[in-house]
Amino acid sequence: MKGARVVVLDDEQNMGRVLTKLLKLEGCTVTAFQSPREALEHLFAEPPDVLITDLRMPEMDGEEVLERVRDKGLPCEVILMTAYGTVESAVRCVRHGAYDYITKPFDTKALVGTVRQAAASARRKYGAGTATPSPTGEMHRLVGSSPAMEQTRGLIERYAQVDSPVLIAGESGTGKELVAQAIHAGSPRHNAPFVAVNCASIPETLMESELFGHEKGAFTGADESRAGLMEAADGGTLFLDEIGELPLGLQAKLLRALQEKEITRVGSVHPRPVNVRILAATNRSLSRMSEGGTFRQDLYYRLNVLRLTVPPLRERRGDIRELAEHFLAEQRTASGKPDLHLAPDALGVLENRGWPGNVRELRNAIERAAVLCDGDEIDAKELHAGERESSREVPRLDVPGAPGAEGLPEFREARDQFEADYLSALLRSCKGNVSEAAKRSGMSRRNLYDKLEKLHLDPAQFKG
Repeated sequence: MKGARVVVLDDEQNMGRVLTKLLKLEGCTVTAFQSPREALEHLFAEPPDVLITDLRMPEMDGEEVLERVRDKGLPCEVILMTAYGTVESAVRCVRHGAYDYITKPFDTKALVGTVRQAAASARRKYGAGTATPSPTGEMHRLVGSSPAMEQTRGLIERYAQVDSPVLIAGESGTGKELVAQAIHAGSPRHNAPFVAVNCASIPETLMESELFGHEKGAFTGADESRAGLMEAADGGTLFLDEIGELPLGLQAKLLRALQEKEITRVGSVHPRPVNVRILAATNRSLSRMSEGGTFRQDLYYRLNVLRLTVPPLRERRGDIRELAEHFLAEQRTASGKPDLHLAPDALGVLENRGWPGNVRELRNAIERAAVLCDGDEIDAKELHAGERESSREVPRLDVPGAPGAEGLPEFREARDQFEADYLSALLRSCKGNVSEAAKRSGMSRRNLYDKLEKLHLDPAQFKG
């Protein structure tokens, strides 16, 4: 969805701000309006990929906005926002050409997923309205000039020229989705959709419908037929992040879809041809999972045709300074401090830290320090103060999309980071002796080895 152009129309200013912030975090270009007439003037001059409009507004309701958009033949998809009491009106709008509707208060992940699918649908229906990043532009987002990153870029360029599946391995926070986007952008499919789905973020009960789509009446709430993500990615690339979280039953259906190059929607008996390239990412050992029976071995072999392991930050320490400067440049704009810079002692702290959360953790550290910095220079004291402050205070998340929610990592990421910190300290105190570490932690040796492999921790590096 990165690069998608979205217009948000809601007479409540706060709602527009929330949606703008949420979608910008997903890489969208967002323009918000409170006046339907001003929004329509903008739409007619610069049609976006997706219009998100409230259904009930005093000046002009969402139905009339939809009608004018469709009368003009604008090449965009329309998503309605509605309260539960007006769902019937929203359904009527869908029948008259709206892409979908969401109910307030909305679930942020569901909203992002709907917008992502709508943007992909706009590409498919109306051509390349959403600019696909150029291969050069995508490659430049992979910051770093270390030998490890140069090797990664070389593999990306090679893999982009073929159409085989690629399994992208690496720890959480290393940038596996950026690698997938660079492969897509450098491939012959670069003008077609790039559709990303996080297999861990979609409930198991909804995953089949999300991937393969469903027919009207297939289950309770299926009021209209819907294309799935594989259809949305037709002609382009489907990126399956955290593929190890895909349920076993769906693994078999995905394997069949890859082999037969066709899918069957939920509630249908008629297969539909699809032409997609699959890129999958994991921070777990799929080979070990296949041996343990939690991941299909035949699917593992199908996905592991080409393999690329994104190096963790501790193996590319020479890139830390370059990455820090890159993220600092972003913060100069975001914080309104054009002279913001790192003190020498701060760079020393950054270059000597373990970074179990990898590039994502480094980016968060720079952002946190930029917020806490009173002047234009970030020093080591402010980096440490930010850590103490963040560990002491955790914002409450009573409402999806509430201020502060976007600053927290996902639960899985936070858990993995804690385990990596704990096991690193444990192995350091045991000087790399796994038997002793297992005894102190109360885990079995096998369970400890599984966790070390998952987190890419090598006991040998802690010996001595």
